[in-house]
Amino acid sequence: MSKKILAIRGMHDILPQRTPLWQLLETAVADVCHQYGFSEIRMPIVESTDLFCRSIGEVTDIVEKEMYTFEDRNGDSLSLRPEGTASCVRAGLEHGLFHNQVQRLWYQGPMFRHERPQKGRYRQFHQVGVECFGMAGPEIEAEIILMSSRLWKKLGLADELSLEINTLGSSEERASYRETLVAFFEKSRDLLDEDSQRRLTSNPLRILDSKNPKMQTLIEQAPRLLDSLGEASKQHFETLTAYLGDAGINYKINPRLVRGLDYYSHTVFEWTTTLLGAQGTVCAGGRYDSLIEQLGGRATPAVGFALGMERLILLMKEQKWSAPQPLAYIVHQGELAKKRALSMAESLREALPDSRIVLHCGEGSMKSQFKKADKTGARLAIILAEQEIEQAQVGIKFLREDKEQVQLGQNELNDFLNKILKVG
Repeated sequence: MSKKILAIRGMHDILPQRTPLWQLLETAVADVCHQYGFSEIRMPIVESTDLFCRSIGEVTDIVEKEMYTFEDRNGDSLSLRPEGTASCVRAGLEHGLFHNQVQRLWYQGPMFRHERPQKGRYRQFHQVGVECFGMAGPEIEAEIILMSSRLWKKLGLADELSLEINTLGSSEERASYRETLVAFFEKSRDLLDEDSQRRLTSNPLRILDSKNPKMQTLIEQAPRLLDSLGEASKQHFETLTAYLGDAGINYKINPRLVRGLDYYSHTVFEWTTTLLGAQGTVCAGGRYDSLIEQLGGRATPAVGFALGMERLILLMKEQKWSAPQPLAYIVHQGELAKKRALSMAESLREALPDSRIVLHCGEGSMKSQFKKADKTGARLAIILAEQEIEQAQVGIKFLREDKEQVQLGQNELNDFLNKILKVG
Protein backbone atom coordinates (compact mmCIF):
# COMPACT_ATOMS: atom_id res chain seq x y z
CA MET A 1 0.00 0.00 0.00
CA SER A 2 1.40 3.40 -0.96
CA LYS A 3 2.09 5.93 1.78
CA LYS A 4 -0.83 8.21 2.57
CA ILE A 5 -0.18 11.81 1.47
CA LEU A 6 -0.99 14.37 4.16
CA ALA A 7 -1.09 18.16 4.27
CA ILE A 8 2.24 19.83 4.99
CA ARG A 9 2.78 20.45 8.69
CA GLY A 10 1.46 23.88 9.65
CA MET A 11 -0.75 24.13 6.56
CA HIS A 12 -4.39 23.20 7.06
CA ASP A 13 -7.50 22.40 5.09
CA ILE A 14 -10.56 24.46 5.95
CA LEU A 15 -13.35 21.88 5.89
CA PRO A 16 -17.01 22.52 4.93
CA GLN A 17 -18.19 22.64 8.55
CA ARG A 18 -15.72 25.48 9.21
CA THR A 19 -16.07 27.53 6.03
CA PRO A 20 -19.34 29.24 7.11
CA LEU A 21 -17.43 30.83 10.00
CA TRP A 22 -14.73 32.00 7.60
CA GLN A 23 -17.38 33.37 5.24
CA LEU A 24 -18.97 35.23 8.14
CA LEU A 25 -15.62 36.87 8.93
CA GLU A 26 -14.84 37.64 5.29
CA THR A 27 -18.26 39.23 4.75
CA ALA A 28 -17.92 41.35 7.90
CA VAL A 29 -14.46 42.54 6.80
CA ALA A 30 -15.70 43.46 3.32
CA ASP A 31 -18.72 45.30 4.77
CA VAL A 32 -16.65 47.38 7.19
CA CYS A 33 -14.02 48.22 4.57
CA HIS A 34 -16.83 49.32 2.23
CA GLN A 35 -18.32 51.50 4.98
CA TYR A 36 -15.03 53.37 5.36
CA GLY A 37 -14.49 53.89 1.64
CA PHE A 38 -11.69 51.36 1.11
CA SER A 39 -11.10 49.61 -2.22
CA GLU A 40 -9.93 46.00 -2.50
CA ILE A 41 -6.58 45.17 -4.10
CA ARG A 42 -5.34 41.65 -4.89
CA MET A 43 -1.62 40.85 -5.17
CA PRO A 44 0.25 37.64 -6.16
CA ILE A 45 1.46 35.34 -3.42
CA VAL A 46 4.96 35.07 -4.95
CA GLU A 47 7.24 38.10 -5.12
CA SER A 48 10.90 38.85 -5.71
CA THR A 49 12.86 38.01 -2.55
CA ASP A 50 14.54 41.42 -2.80
CA LEU A 51 11.19 43.10 -2.11
CA PHE A 52 11.07 41.65 1.40
CA CYS A 53 14.80 42.08 2.07
CA ARG A 54 14.52 45.78 1.25
CA SER A 55 11.24 46.40 3.09
CA ILE A 56 11.26 44.07 6.10
CA GLY A 57 15.04 44.15 6.63
CA GLU A 58 17.65 41.46 5.99
CA VAL A 59 18.45 41.07 9.70
CA THR A 60 14.88 40.37 10.84
CA ASP A 61 13.78 36.89 11.90
CA ILE A 62 11.33 36.78 8.97
CA VAL A 63 13.99 37.21 6.28
CA GLU A 64 16.75 35.33 8.11
CA LYS A 65 14.80 32.25 9.19
CA GLU A 66 11.14 32.19 8.21
CA MET A 67 10.64 32.98 4.51
CA TYR A 68 9.88 30.29 1.96
CA THR A 69 12.50 31.25 -0.65
CA PHE A 70 13.49 29.39 -3.82
CA GLU A 71 15.13 29.94 -7.20
CA ASP A 72 13.01 29.61 -10.32
CA ARG A 73 14.27 28.17 -13.60
CA ASN A 74 15.72 31.53 -14.60
CA GLY A 75 17.82 31.67 -11.44
CA ASP A 76 15.74 34.48 -9.91
CA SER A 77 15.22 34.36 -6.14
CA LEU A 78 11.50 34.30 -5.33
CA SER A 79 9.63 34.11 -2.01
CA LEU A 80 6.13 33.29 -0.87
CA ARG A 81 4.90 36.51 0.69
CA PRO A 82 5.34 36.54 4.50
CA GLU A 83 3.16 39.66 4.87
CA GLY A 84 1.10 41.93 2.65
CA THR A 85 2.26 45.53 3.15
CA ALA A 86 5.40 45.25 1.02
CA SER A 87 3.44 43.60 -1.80
CA CYS A 88 0.77 46.31 -1.62
CA VAL A 89 3.40 49.05 -1.83
CA ARG A 90 5.13 47.29 -4.73
CA ALA A 91 1.81 47.09 -6.59
CA GLY A 92 1.08 50.76 -5.90
CA LEU A 93 4.49 51.85 -7.18
CA GLU A 94 4.27 49.61 -10.24
CA HIS A 95 0.85 50.96 -11.24
CA GLY A 96 1.31 54.61 -10.26
CA LEU A 97 -1.20 54.71 -7.41
CA PHE A 98 0.66 56.98 -5.00
CA HIS A 99 2.00 60.19 -6.57
CA ASN A 100 -0.23 63.14 -5.54
CA GLN A 101 -2.99 60.68 -4.66
CA VAL A 102 -4.75 59.43 -1.55
CA GLN A 103 -5.40 55.68 -1.45
CA ARG A 104 -7.41 53.56 0.98
CA LEU A 105 -6.79 49.90 0.14
CA TRP A 106 -7.57 46.54 1.70
CA TYR A 107 -6.74 42.92 0.84
CA GLN A 108 -7.05 39.43 2.24
CA GLY A 109 -5.35 36.14 1.53
CA PRO A 110 -2.72 33.59 2.52
CA MET A 111 0.75 34.48 3.84
CA PHE A 112 3.62 32.05 4.51
CA ARG A 113 6.27 31.74 7.20
CA HIS A 114 8.39 28.73 8.05
CA GLU A 115 8.02 28.89 11.84
CA ARG A 116 7.05 26.42 14.52
CA PRO A 117 3.30 25.73 14.28
CA GLN A 118 1.34 26.35 17.49
CA LYS A 119 -2.12 27.47 18.52
CA GLY A 120 -3.15 30.41 16.34
CA ARG A 121 0.14 30.31 14.41
CA TYR A 122 0.61 28.42 11.15
CA ARG A 123 3.03 28.14 8.24
CA GLN A 124 0.27 29.10 5.85
CA PHE A 125 -1.97 31.63 7.52
CA HIS A 126 -4.48 34.21 6.35
CA GLN A 127 -4.44 37.94 6.91
CA VAL A 128 -6.61 40.92 6.20
CA GLY A 129 -4.59 44.06 5.52
CA VAL A 130 -5.69 47.69 5.47
CA GLU A 131 -3.29 50.25 3.98
CA CYS A 132 -3.71 54.05 3.64
CA PHE A 133 -1.40 56.25 1.57
CA GLY A 134 -0.98 60.02 1.26
CA MET A 135 -2.28 61.07 4.71
CA ALA A 136 0.21 62.29 7.31
CA GLY A 137 -1.98 63.34 10.25
CA PRO A 138 -3.06 61.35 13.32
CA GLU A 139 -6.72 61.45 12.21
CA ILE A 140 -6.18 58.62 9.68
CA GLU A 141 -4.49 56.59 12.40
CA ALA A 142 -7.49 57.17 14.64
CA GLU A 143 -9.85 56.22 11.83
CA ILE A 144 -8.27 52.84 11.10
CA ILE A 145 -8.26 52.06 14.83
CA LEU A 146 -11.96 52.98 14.94
CA MET A 147 -12.46 50.86 11.84
CA SER A 148 -10.92 47.82 13.52
CA SER A 149 -13.02 48.49 16.63
CA ARG A 150 -16.18 48.53 14.49
CA LEU A 151 -15.21 45.15 13.06
CA TRP A 152 -14.87 43.67 16.56
CA LYS A 153 -18.37 44.94 17.38
CA LYS A 154 -19.76 43.47 14.18
CA LEU A 155 -18.22 40.09 15.05
CA GLY A 156 -19.36 40.19 18.68
CA LEU A 157 -15.76 40.33 19.95
CA ALA A 158 -15.57 43.85 21.37
CA ASP A 159 -15.36 42.61 24.97
CA GLU A 160 -12.60 40.11 24.16
CA LEU A 161 -10.03 42.54 22.74
CA SER A 162 -7.93 45.32 24.27
CA LEU A 163 -6.02 48.10 22.52
CA GLU A 164 -2.38 48.92 23.25
CA ILE A 165 -0.64 51.86 21.56
CA ASN A 166 2.81 53.41 21.51
CA THR A 167 4.90 55.76 19.39
CA LEU A 168 8.29 55.02 17.85
CA GLY A 169 8.90 58.64 16.89
CA SER A 170 10.68 59.65 13.70
CA SER A 171 13.45 57.58 12.13
CA GLU A 172 16.02 60.10 13.43
CA GLU A 173 14.64 59.91 16.98
CA ARG A 174 14.56 56.14 16.82
CA ALA A 175 18.17 56.02 15.62
CA SER A 176 19.24 58.16 18.58
CA TYR A 177 17.21 56.00 20.97
CA ARG A 178 18.73 52.87 19.47
CA GLU A 179 22.21 54.04 20.52
CA THR A 180 20.94 54.73 24.05
CA LEU A 181 19.27 51.32 24.22
CA VAL A 182 22.31 49.42 22.96
CA ALA A 183 24.52 51.17 25.53
CA PHE A 184 22.07 50.17 28.30
CA PHE A 185 21.87 46.50 27.32
CA GLU A 186 25.62 46.22 26.67
CA LYS A 187 26.15 46.81 30.39
CA SER A 188 24.05 43.71 31.14
CA ARG A 189 24.91 41.55 28.14
CA ASP A 190 25.33 38.46 30.33
CA LEU A 191 21.64 38.76 31.36
CA LEU A 192 20.41 38.69 27.76
CA ASP A 193 19.13 35.46 26.24
CA GLU A 194 20.52 34.17 22.95
CA ASP A 195 17.89 35.88 20.77
CA SER A 196 18.37 39.22 22.53
CA GLN A 197 22.15 39.06 22.21
CA ARG A 198 21.73 38.57 18.47
CA ARG A 199 19.21 41.42 18.25
CA LEU A 200 21.52 43.77 20.19
CA THR A 201 23.47 44.47 17.02
CA SER A 202 20.76 43.86 14.43
CA ASN A 203 17.40 45.05 15.83
CA PRO A 204 17.74 46.15 19.48
CA LEU A 205 14.17 47.52 19.79
CA ARG A 206 12.90 43.95 19.45
CA ILE A 207 14.52 43.12 22.78
CA LEU A 208 11.80 45.24 24.41
CA ASP A 209 9.23 42.83 22.93
CA SER A 210 10.87 39.72 24.44
CA LYS A 211 8.44 37.32 26.12
CA ASN A 212 11.22 35.69 28.18
CA PRO A 213 10.07 36.11 31.83
CA LYS A 214 13.69 36.08 33.05
CA MET A 215 14.36 39.31 31.15
CA GLN A 216 11.32 41.33 32.16
CA THR A 217 12.95 43.09 35.13
CA LEU A 218 15.86 44.22 32.95
CA ILE A 219 13.49 45.37 30.19
CA GLU A 220 11.44 47.39 32.68
CA GLN A 221 14.63 49.24 33.69
CA ALA A 222 15.51 50.13 30.07
CA PRO A 223 15.26 53.76 28.89
CA ARG A 224 11.86 54.72 27.44
CA LEU A 225 11.56 55.76 23.82
CA LEU A 226 8.86 58.25 24.81
CA ASP A 227 11.52 60.18 26.74
CA SER A 228 13.62 60.56 23.57
CA LEU A 229 10.93 62.15 21.40
CA GLY A 230 10.89 65.71 20.12
CA GLU A 231 7.92 68.05 20.49
CA ALA A 232 6.44 67.31 17.05
CA SER A 233 6.33 63.56 17.68
CA LYS A 234 4.89 64.03 21.16
CA GLN A 235 2.19 66.36 19.79
CA HIS A 236 1.30 63.86 17.05
CA PHE A 237 0.83 61.09 19.63
CA GLU A 238 -1.10 63.30 22.07
CA THR A 239 -3.48 64.33 19.29
CA LEU A 240 -4.08 60.68 18.41
CA THR A 241 -4.85 59.72 21.99
CA ALA A 242 -7.22 62.69 22.26
CA TYR A 243 -9.10 61.49 19.15
CA LEU A 244 -9.40 58.00 20.61
CA GLY A 245 -10.61 59.37 23.93
CA ASP A 246 -13.24 61.53 22.24
CA ALA A 247 -14.45 58.46 20.31
CA GLY A 248 -14.82 56.42 23.50
CA ILE A 249 -12.03 53.95 22.62
CA ASN A 250 -10.32 52.49 25.68
CA TYR A 251 -6.57 52.04 25.25
CA LYS A 252 -3.39 51.43 27.20
CA ILE A 253 -0.10 53.13 26.35
CA ASN A 254 2.51 50.38 26.27
CA PRO A 255 6.00 51.93 26.04
CA ARG A 256 7.47 48.47 25.29
CA LEU A 257 5.29 47.93 22.23
CA VAL A 258 7.42 47.81 19.06
CA ARG A 259 6.76 46.28 15.67
CA GLY A 260 8.94 43.48 14.36
CA LEU A 261 9.46 45.08 10.95
CA ASP A 262 11.99 47.80 10.19
CA TYR A 263 9.70 50.16 8.29
CA TYR A 264 7.47 51.41 11.15
CA SER A 265 7.66 54.93 12.65
CA HIS A 266 5.49 57.06 14.95
CA THR A 267 2.24 55.35 15.95
CA VAL A 268 2.10 51.58 16.47
CA PHE A 269 -0.79 49.62 17.97
CA GLU A 270 -2.01 46.13 18.76
CA TRP A 271 -5.36 44.58 19.64
CA THR A 272 -4.77 41.69 22.04
CA THR A 273 -6.74 39.03 23.88
CA THR A 274 -6.06 36.88 26.93
CA LEU A 275 -8.01 33.92 25.47
CA LEU A 276 -5.35 32.58 23.09
CA GLY A 277 -2.40 32.09 25.41
CA ALA A 278 0.96 33.31 24.10
CA GLN A 279 -0.51 34.14 20.67
CA GLY A 280 -2.61 36.98 22.07
CA THR A 281 -2.06 39.59 19.33
CA VAL A 282 -4.98 39.49 16.89
CA CYS A 283 -4.41 42.74 14.98
CA ALA A 284 -1.35 44.98 14.71
CA GLY A 285 -0.37 48.03 12.72
CA GLY A 286 1.01 51.51 12.64
CA ARG A 287 2.60 54.22 10.52
CA TYR A 288 5.36 53.49 8.00
CA ASP A 289 6.12 56.76 6.21
CA SER A 290 9.56 55.71 4.91
CA LEU A 291 8.65 52.45 3.16
CA ILE A 292 7.59 53.78 -0.25
CA GLU A 293 10.78 55.83 -0.53
CA GLN A 294 12.76 52.80 0.67
CA LEU A 295 11.34 50.82 -2.26
CA GLY A 296 12.20 53.45 -4.85
CA GLY A 297 9.18 55.77 -4.79
CA ARG A 298 8.73 59.35 -3.60
CA ALA A 299 8.36 59.99 0.12
CA THR A 300 4.72 59.21 0.92
CA PRO A 301 2.99 59.01 4.32
CA ALA A 302 1.41 55.60 4.98
CA VAL A 303 -0.35 53.75 7.77
CA GLY A 304 -2.11 50.42 8.05
CA PHE A 305 -2.82 47.25 9.98
CA ALA A 306 -3.06 43.50 9.48
CA LEU A 307 -5.27 41.07 11.37
CA GLY A 308 -4.80 37.32 11.69
CA MET A 309 -7.87 35.52 10.44
CA GLU A 310 -7.07 32.18 12.14
CA ARG A 311 -6.81 33.90 15.52
CA LEU A 312 -10.11 35.70 14.99
CA ILE A 313 -11.73 32.41 13.99
CA LEU A 314 -10.52 30.86 17.26
CA LEU A 315 -12.20 33.71 19.15
CA MET A 316 -15.36 33.53 17.05
CA LYS A 317 -15.74 29.82 17.82
CA GLU A 318 -16.51 30.83 21.40
CA GLN A 319 -19.39 33.06 20.26
CA LYS A 320 -22.91 31.93 19.44
CA TRP A 321 -23.24 31.61 15.70
CA SER A 322 -24.93 29.32 13.24
CA ALA A 323 -24.16 28.34 9.68
CA PRO A 324 -26.86 29.22 7.13
CA GLN A 325 -29.11 26.22 6.58
CA PRO A 326 -31.10 25.30 3.45
CA LEU A 327 -34.67 26.48 3.27
CA ALA A 328 -35.77 23.33 1.47
CA TYR A 329 -34.58 19.94 0.29
CA ILE A 330 -36.45 18.50 -2.69
CA VAL A 331 -37.14 14.75 -2.55
CA HIS A 332 -38.65 12.86 -5.47
CA GLN A 333 -39.66 9.41 -6.66
CA GLY A 334 -39.90 8.21 -10.24
CA GLU A 335 -38.25 9.32 -13.50
CA LEU A 336 -40.84 11.97 -14.36
CA ALA A 337 -40.66 13.39 -10.82
CA LYS A 338 -36.87 13.52 -11.07
CA LYS A 339 -37.09 15.64 -14.24
CA ARG A 340 -39.76 17.92 -12.74
CA ALA A 341 -37.76 18.26 -9.51
CA LEU A 342 -34.74 19.52 -11.43
CA SER A 343 -36.70 22.29 -13.16
CA MET A 344 -38.59 23.07 -9.93
CA ALA A 345 -35.32 23.58 -8.06
CA GLU A 346 -34.12 26.05 -10.70
CA SER A 347 -37.44 27.94 -10.61
CA LEU A 348 -37.24 28.28 -6.82
CA ARG A 349 -33.64 29.52 -6.96
CA GLU A 350 -34.73 32.10 -9.51
CA ALA A 351 -37.67 33.24 -7.35
CA LEU A 352 -35.81 33.06 -4.00
CA PRO A 353 -32.20 34.04 -4.81
CA ASP A 354 -31.20 34.52 -1.16
CA SER A 355 -32.38 31.06 -0.09
CA ARG A 356 -30.59 27.74 -0.28
CA ILE A 357 -32.50 25.06 -2.19
CA VAL A 358 -30.99 21.56 -2.27
CA LEU A 359 -32.07 18.96 -4.81
CA HIS A 360 -31.65 15.28 -4.04
CA CYS A 361 -29.46 13.80 -6.76
CA GLY A 362 -29.23 10.09 -7.46
CA GLU A 363 -31.43 7.22 -6.36
CA GLY A 364 -32.73 6.27 -2.93
CA SER A 365 -35.96 5.44 -1.15
CA MET A 366 -38.12 8.27 0.18
CA LYS A 367 -37.07 7.28 3.70
CA SER A 368 -33.36 7.59 2.89
CA GLN A 369 -33.98 10.90 1.09
CA PHE A 370 -35.76 12.30 4.16
CA LYS A 371 -32.77 11.29 6.28
CA LYS A 372 -30.46 13.17 3.95
CA ALA A 373 -32.80 16.16 3.97
CA ASP A 374 -32.72 16.22 7.77
CA LYS A 375 -28.93 15.92 7.82
CA THR A 376 -28.53 19.09 5.72
CA GLY A 377 -30.40 21.10 8.37
CA ALA A 378 -33.11 22.11 5.89
CA ARG A 379 -36.31 23.58 7.35
CA LEU A 380 -38.59 21.84 4.87
CA ALA A 381 -38.69 18.85 2.58
CA ILE A 382 -40.54 19.44 -0.69
CA ILE A 383 -42.01 16.16 -1.91
CA LEU A 384 -42.56 15.36 -5.56
CA ALA A 385 -43.75 11.84 -6.31
CA GLU A 386 -46.23 10.14 -8.66
CA GLN A 387 -49.31 11.38 -6.77
CA GLU A 388 -48.04 14.99 -6.72
CA ILE A 389 -47.25 14.86 -10.46
CA GLU A 390 -50.78 13.65 -11.29
CA GLN A 391 -52.45 16.33 -9.16
CA ALA A 392 -50.00 19.18 -9.96
CA GLN A 393 -49.19 19.42 -6.27
CA VAL A 394 -46.21 19.23 -3.91
CA GLY A 395 -46.01 17.89 -0.41
CA ILE A 396 -44.40 19.95 2.37
CA LYS A 397 -42.86 18.15 5.33
CA PHE A 398 -41.70 20.34 8.24
CA LEU A 399 -38.33 19.04 9.41
CA ARG A 400 -37.70 21.49 12.30
CA GLU A 401 -41.24 22.09 13.59
CA ASP A 402 -43.95 19.86 14.98
CA LYS A 403 -46.49 20.47 12.22
CA GLU A 404 -48.59 18.23 10.00
CA GLN A 405 -47.46 17.60 6.45
CA VAL A 406 -49.41 19.71 3.95
CA GLN A 407 -50.26 19.45 0.25
CA LEU A 408 -50.54 22.47 -2.00
CA GLY A 409 -50.65 23.30 -5.67
CA GLN A 410 -47.35 23.71 -7.44
CA ASN A 411 -48.39 27.24 -8.43
CA GLU A 412 -48.79 28.10 -4.72
CA LEU A 413 -45.27 27.00 -3.71
CA ASN A 414 -43.48 30.34 -4.17
CA ASP A 415 -46.01 32.26 -2.07
CA PHE A 416 -45.93 29.57 0.62
CA LEU A 417 -42.11 29.69 0.89
CA ASN A 418 -42.11 33.50 0.95
CA LYS A 419 -44.51 33.42 3.91
CA ILE A 420 -42.25 30.93 5.67
CA LEU A 421 -39.31 33.29 5.14
CA LYS A 422 -41.20 36.31 6.45
CA VAL A 423 -42.21 34.46 9.60
CA GLY A 424 -38.55 33.57 10.03
